[in-house]
Amino acid sequence: MQSTTTDQQYNAVRAELAALRHQVTGVTGCVIAGVDGLLLLHDTMSTTEPHDLAALAAGAHGISRTCGSALDQGGFHECTIHNEKGYLVVYSVGDLALLAVLGDNRLNVARLHLEARLITSRLSALLALQTVQQAHPFDNR
Repeated sequence: MQSTTTDQQYNAVRAELAALRHQVTGVTGCVIAGVDGLLLLHDTMSTTEPHDLAALAAGAHGISRTCGSALDQGGFHECTIHNEKGYLVVYSVGDLALLAVLGDNRLNVARLHLEARLITSRLSALLALQTVQQAHPFDNR
């Protein structure tokens, strides 16, 4: 049986994801994934499989992190992928997790960035994610 604190954290995280989907026009789903691509939690109205979305978010994170290192621009913060029929936007949630937001072609990207940047700091606190001090091979080239 889960503790009340865990249930409260879970419900608070789910509420953040649902609020983002309701507050920003065009958001069709949200996923929280580990940087390894494992699905942690999702709130989606999309037909896209949440596990696939988590894996795609990790892939976008990996490519972006490598680019940041190669260009000497620092660590990963966010990545926006714009396709013909929609968007995938990935934000860091601490160093261990990602918030992936799926949007259709009506997505208000500017509004999403404003809302999601606030939410990621709250999610980090809710998920009690700590910064990993272990260096990645592509960091500090």
